[in-house]
Amino acid sequence: MKTPMKAAEVIHARYTYRLRVSATAAAALTAEWNRCRWIWNECVARSQRAHQMRESCGSAQLDRMLTEARKTTPWLAEGSSVPQQQLIRDFGKSRAKALKDIKDRLPQRQRAGMPKYKTKREADPTLNYTRRGFRLRNDRLHLVGNIVLTVVWSRKLPDEPSSVRVYRDSFGCWWASFVVLGPTEPMPQTGRVIGIDWGVRDTATTTSDDHDLPHAEHGLQAKIKLARYDRMMARRKPKQGQAPSKGYREAKKWRAKTHRKIARQRQESSRKWAKKVVRDHDAIAVEDFRPKFLAKTSMARKAADAAIGATKRALVEMGRKHGRDIRLVHPAYTTMDCGWCGARAKHALPLSEHTYNCVTCGAVSPRDKNSARVMLIRAGLNPAGVDGVRPLGAPLREAA
Repeated sequence: MKTPMKAAEVIHARYTYRLRVSATAAAALTAEWNRCRWIWNECVARSQRAHQMRESCGSAQLDRMLTEARKTTPWLAEGSSVPQQQLIRDFGKSRAKALKDIKDRLPQRQRAGMPKYKTKREADPTLNYTRRGFRLRNDRLHLVGNIVLTVVWSRKLPDEPSSVRVYRDSFGCWWASFVVLGPTEPMPQTGRVIGIDWGVRDTATTTSDDHDLPHAEHGLQAKIKLARYDRMMARRKPKQGQAPSKGYREAKKWRAKTHRKIARQRQESSRKWAKKVVRDHDAIAVEDFRPKFLAKTSMARKAADAAIGATKRALVEMGRKHGRDIRLVHPAYTTMDCGWCGARAKHALPLSEHTYNCVTCGAVSPRDKNSARVMLIRAGLNPAGVDGVRPLGAPLREAA
């Protein structure tokens, strides 16, 4: 007898689509972004002055600044107030996060950092519109200011969107990201749980051999092609003050396209694996691993190619979408604890040692497999067997 499925919960989800933008619409979007970028830089300057004068600089002060600027600056008033107000909201959130990190005395490397100026050449356009700033008519996106965009509908929206973000990537392509409020899509109960440990040799090691994720090495496969483009750019690199040549721009474009292809390959692999794990298990214990520190080690290149952070994010989002129980586990001492008796080793296991030997109970298992089993125990999902199987209908205990 299977456990009844949970009631569908309401979640926010993003649906991103490619845009076909005419020259007129592109010019209008760029003009809107220039106004928003000017406002952002004014907010940064206002924030710095407030810090020097020991004054407050909250959303109310910035809203009054925007109102006065639109009254005195006709160029600013020509644009819509919707993306400008949303930009101030984003600035306020960014500044509040930076101040909170300072107040909490976080280390400098972990702080978000205060908002900085957006330059014309480096910052890509990003415009946020609430419901009163856009409409969907005849499968087209109509923005305030008579800006009409053609959307490439690769799939249908499940419901009416509450907001949209229109942005341009580094390749010059325009995209629309809609926020939709909709129910989850629960899957049938399976009576299985799984523990997941992240690594570099294998991107993910689980308590089930069928769900391990080997290192795909997409970046390593494109290494020769990227090295060729790097040599082409080095030969054609312009001198300081000179405009880049056509060959340099072409090589830079090919290199960027190769990196985009690698990123899409990683995204596809992680999503397929996450869907398989979520489909076959009711509860998932995931190591709350943050791979940023690996960038300063000798494993930086291979760790970046593994895309641990993107894979973890895809797994959490997929589990949330399908109503699964995702439990994040702190990674401290997971390589030192025994997954069978719970005893902790006196010394940390060196990276060169791939087998875990427990001196208390005598258990011998691969290092990452033992860590994956420790994830289950710490999450309160102590399995009935090594493969992560528990009796059907058994209640899940809350994570410790």
